Amino acid sequence: MTLAVKKSRPEFRNINAFTDLTTYRLPAAGFVSILHRISGAIMFLLMPFIIWLFDTSVSSEISFQKFKAAFNVGMLGLPGVIWKLVALALIWAFVHHFIAGLRHLYMDVSHTAVSKEFGTSSAMVTLISGTLITLALAAKLFGFY
Repeated sequence: MTLAVKKSRPEFRNINAFTDLTTYRLPAAGFVSILHRISGAIMFLLMPFIIWLFDTSVSSEISFQKFKAAFNVGMLGLPGVIWKLVALALIWAFVHHFIAGLRHLYMDVSHTAVSKEFGTSSAMVTLISGTLITLALAAKLFGFY
């Protein structure tokens, strides 16, 4: 009988935030998870702005003109580009949170489909589709079409 040669296994240890965090390679699913939390926090913190956007856009024709002027000329001493960037951050947060939420729901419903390969591929689909949809909506927001 032959003896099997044992391969040395990697040693797992705790990560030191000051020394190891810069060299740690987070998998794509980890990025999606962190961005899902960040996008939820952005939507929560910008809720007053969202409510203002909706209220101003549907109240009357005059308020809708003020709404358009805030994005074209500016408001509260800030140029319109800044307000468009805030709106773009909201667009990204909603799109990413929605797509990542669908991904999480699918993984919760189909426990048999959860694997490392599926996690990586679905995370890449989430990141790429969220970015492409956000870029398309950014082009519309900034008037490219």
